[in-house]
Amino acid sequence: MSLDHYPLPKDLQVLIAVVNSGSFLVAAESLGQTPAFVTKRIQQLELQLGVKLLHRSSRGVVLTETGVLTYQSALDILERLTVLKNEVAQIKEQPSGKVRIGCSFGFGRNYIAPAIIELMECYPDLQIHFELFDKQIDLIKDHIDLDIRVNDAISESYISRMLAKNQRIICASPEYLKRQGTPTTLPELQQHDCLFTQERDQSVGVWELEGKEGKKSVKISGHLSSNSGEIVLQWALNGRGIMLRSLWDVAPLLQKGSLVRVMPEYAQSANIWAVYHTPLYFSAKLRVCVEFFSHYFQRVSF
Repeated sequence: MSLDHYPLPKDLQVLIAVVNSGSFLVAAESLGQTPAFVTKRIQQLELQLGVKLLHRSSRGVVLTETGVLTYQSALDILERLTVLKNEVAQIKEQPSGKVRIGCSFGFGRNYIAPAIIELMECYPDLQIHFELFDKQIDLIKDHIDLDIRVNDAISESYISRMLAKNQRIICASPEYLKRQGTPTTLPELQQHDCLFTQERDQSVGVWELEGKEGKKSVKISGHLSSNSGEIVLQWALNGRGIMLRSLWDVAPLLQKGSLVRVMPEYAQSANIWAVYHTPLYFSAKLRVCVEFFSHYFQRVSF
């Protein structure tokens, strides 16, 4: 039997109201409906089950043998639905269980790890496993429920919610720029020592940038590269070259003057996303995590 042919809970509720009151009219009043509505729902229920449930007489409503069985089953079904509804409501209020969260190393250490402390204060029954990656992960294969991702390249097979705006910018130390000069056009970058970061979505040897003229691919070269953005940042601070780095990481250094932004008309979009594969209405524990990070990053500015 397909789901389309199963009785609806509202029809079972109408049957119970009719039997308990002994009258279609009284049942309609108790349900806030018309007698015609009650008659139609009983007829629909009998049609779906293929049996006669009620006999109407001058003495009132009398259940058939099958009607008695259906009435008893209806009471049991609606009681179970009530229990289910209450249990789900409790889970929503006090979500519990294990949630596996993934993120890249630098952003994970600096932002997500402290945020998880606040998350646990809100939902102490959660069990968080926090894992850091230096690669673009597969949520299924890597067994991750929620990935906090710093880039816009998200597979259509995933569900995502933007948590915060972010972009990668070109920058270098004042010492490097004083020594080597400040490039003012993209072709000039090819004459400079550029620091490569091969971290998750970053491609070595090419910077994808956006400006007033649209997207530009710039081939770059240099002597130093790493899969650690933190190491590349230290090299840049030590005057070893020009780097492309997220605002979340370098904003305080720009304010202090430890780094200088180069060609501010160009940047690379790298927003902060919550990425997951299970719809939030299926998992209360995942839903509260995503909603928490969404509110958390409303308080964070880069």
